[in-house]
Amino acid sequence: MRKNYLMYPLLLTLAFSLNGTGFFAQSMQDREPPGTRGGSGGPANSGPAAEGELPLRRVSLFSSGVAYFEHAGELSGSAEIPLPFNAGAVNDALKSLVINDSGSHSPSVQYPSEQTLYRTLRSLRIDLSGNPGAAEILQGLRGAEILVNATPPVSGRILGIEYRSTPGSGIYGGEPVREAWLSLVTSQGIRVMAVKDMVSFSFTDPSLNGDIQRALDLIMESRQAETRTLRVVLPAQDRRTVSLSYVIPAPVWKVSYRLDLSREQPLLQGWAIVDNDGDTDWNRVELSLVTGRPVSFIQNLYPPYYLDRPTLPLAIAGAAEARSYDSGWGGAADAEALMETREYAPQAKSLSRAPVPAPPRDGAAYNSAMQSLAGGAESASGRELGDQFEFTLKDPVTLARQQSAMFPLVEGTVGVKKTLVFSGERAAQEGIIHPAISAELTNTTGMKLPAGPVTVFDGGSYAGDALLGFFPTGEKRLISYGEDLSVSGAVIASSTPVVRTVTISGGVMVIARRISFERSYTINNASGERKQLILEHPITAGTALVMPAEFDERTDTLYRFSMNLSAERELTITIREELPLEERIVLTQLLAENFAAYATNQEIPANARAALQQAIELKKAADTAKAAQLEIEGQRTYRTAEQDRIRRNLEAAGNQTPQGQEYLKRLVAMDTEIDALSASVDEARKTAQAAQKEYEDYLGRLDI
Repeated sequence: MRKNYLMYPLLLTLAFSLNGTGFFAQSMQDREPPGTRGGSGGPANSGPAAEGELPLRRVSLFSSGVAYFEHAGELSGSAEIPLPFNAGAVNDALKSLVINDSGSHSPSVQYPSEQTLYRTLRSLRIDLSGNPGAAEILQGLRGAEILVNATPPVSGRILGIEYRSTPGSGIYGGEPVREAWLSLVTSQGIRVMAVKDMVSFSFTDPSLNGDIQRALDLIMESRQAETRTLRVVLPAQDRRTVSLSYVIPAPVWKVSYRLDLSREQPLLQGWAIVDNDGDTDWNRVELSLVTGRPVSFIQNLYPPYYLDRPTLPLAIAGAAEARSYDSGWGGAADAEALMETREYAPQAKSLSRAPVPAPPRDGAAYNSAMQSLAGGAESASGRELGDQFEFTLKDPVTLARQQSAMFPLVEGTVGVKKTLVFSGERAAQEGIIHPAISAELTNTTGMKLPAGPVTVFDGGSYAGDALLGFFPTGEKRLISYGEDLSVSGAVIASSTPVVRTVTISGGVMVIARRISFERSYTINNASGERKQLILEHPITAGTALVMPAEFDERTDTLYRFSMNLSAERELTITIREELPLEERIVLTQLLAENFAAYATNQEIPANARAALQQAIELKKAADTAKAAQLEIEGQRTYRTAEQDRIRRNLEAAGNQTPQGQEYLKRLVAMDTEIDALSASVDEARKTAQAAQKEYEDYLGRLDI
């Protein structure tokens, strides 16, 4: 029984099984097992693979920007398969790698960590991770014994490095120079020498010299920064068939079409454009091209992650604390009362009951790490993937690395109906225009065709270029590839608002209007032949089509009308759309001048205008009564303020003085006037309220 070892997460096991039946595919021919096809140059990939090598057998390119690669072959005994990847593809490889090996009992995948170089350099006794100089290297190896090639040679143990400033050179001096000096502990004592005077030095400990070589080797290997190698280790004893597969980023495959309209049965030919941007040659591989939108994402699985953890104090019993005890206060009841009322000083607490303080930590780093490990991409449940479609090339493909090629994808007859397409939107913007020479295609190839450019040929010559969108089987598409200069047209647009009904009820007037949008198209055929034309009329938002009553086709933004253009004739067609509008007016909130505007509007029926005219008269009476009330209230307010002023003057002058006596007389007269005005205000208020009520009652009773 075959064993499947799937690396986390197993997103593609069902889609990319070893026998190649996945992808919800429909190929151009019945698929054969990899390695069984013939072709020029002999059998493809026949015979067992070399030890530790699995040839590339199958490639599937997706229009979503990824590719599926499958290696397969025979192995004997244990093997280690190297899989080199670009750095940007490692995450996808770790996410999708599938191993199919019936004989290996414990396969594994090994690869260098992203931090391997830095950590390995730091782990060596000589640290070259920070590009150190000779002085820094010597300082980092204090205590090591070295042999210095100087005059005379000297050996000893490194005591340390110190820095001294020496005067600059030159006639006028210069900036002081900071120089490193090495202190060595020798058999004759401590010797100090300038590092710059040391011709060479070496360590007497062979393991230190080995660490230097190891560090330099690691640094040299790191120059291949764009390549990461995953090593698949397959321990086994028997001879068996093994396959490896994975999904990594790849250039999107493209398609371009050729359409020949000069044939009795128009022919559509499609070519796939494929890029091999990897570092592996494709040697007679089975190539499939898949169109659709499978869910795909990148998760950062390659670099190691570390989580912050809390630091807890050691569970060690401390020294016993000294305690003092108060004298007793009687019975248990007194003790309980005392405990409830008395405040105690802070007391020692048992370590077993003391809460453990939370250690400080970097909250942002902790949250980021947790989100990276625990957070996942939102699933796309419910998303339809039914448009996915696979093309498999008939013959094995050979394509060198960093090369591109074109391969025939589809060839077959399609239904074609030649026509002209006149754009009403373009005519409204540009004036007189020529219709586009177009073809209405029906997909009869039996395949779902991906989007791409179309080069059109007609009459044995080039006719133009067009764009074809995604083209499902059996559907129709319009493509345009030129302009017919013998046909021209223009459009005149107008709009007319019309009042349909006016109703008044409960003090609210509702005016139902209809705005009629008309576009009159005039199209002139100056040629001597009859032509078919499709008129594209832009839909006015919110409208309904009134004339003509029916359309031939509709999209979200336009109507299409089919018509015939007679030779050397002019055709005029009018298209009308209507937009219903409703205006609601609360009559009690209208000013008199606004009432007058509605009452004189000839679009409003005569009975409604007469009712509004009567309302205007009542409104004027109510406004006049209200104005009279406000006038009297204003007079009373003025006299009240004047009375206050006179009273203040009286207080200042005194009521026994001649001037004070005059103020007293004026106060008495002012009181009489204010009393009379108060009575008038009450009367005016009643009159205004009655007029307003009559106005509102009239509007409330109106029912038109």
